[in-house]
Amino acid sequence: MFNRILPREAGFFSFFEQHSQISIEAAKELYGIASNPSNLEKSIERIKTLENDADKITHKCIDALHRTFITPIDRGEIHRLMKRLDDIVDSIDSATSRMILYEIKEIRPEFNAFAEVLVVSTTAIHEAVRNLSNLKKGAKAIDDSCRIIHETEEKGDDILRSALARLFREEKDPILVIKWKGIFERLERASDSCERVADIIEGIVIEAS
Repeated sequence: MFNRILPREAGFFSFFEQHSQISIEAAKELYGIASNPSNLEKSIERIKTLENDADKITHKCIDALHRTFITPIDRGEIHRLMKRLDDIVDSIDSATSRMILYEIKEIRPEFNAFAEVLVVSTTAIHEAVRNLSNLKKGAKAIDDSCRIIHETEEKGDDILRSALARLFREEKDPILVIKWKGIFERLERASDSCERVADIIEGIVIEAS
């Protein structure tokens, strides 16, 4: 009788998967900009739509968290994981929105490198969250995915360092230096957010073991 009175567990794992899938799509749009700059405005509009969709999923998840009595994992971890997932798409959107604002015409090669890193990282995140609902069977797969995320975050740090070094060394227009510095830093922030997601997921696995 008491079980029928309790609110049923909301689909938190489904929220994670939906959100991580959006992150992949946003990263792929980023890669699309790098490979075909002529579609810049269309891709940026698509990323903005994805960012809005991601916000809706985040709000649904937080609302469900407030209304759910029993959760499959710690409530605080659910909240932190969803917010960090949202940071990824927010940072990608922030970077690409500046490309329109700054009227960027040519894509620097490091942008392409960042896009590749984020496609790999977001794909690994999606694989990790897909296994969260069955930690007994999925712990090894989660560990493998998180290792990939940590490795790609290190690559992101390297890309930022080399991108800024080349920018300051070669670019003669100081305004363009400022513009690209802002874009690169937001892309690196997206990579950092991927690693924060991995850290939270690893903590959930440890807590459940």
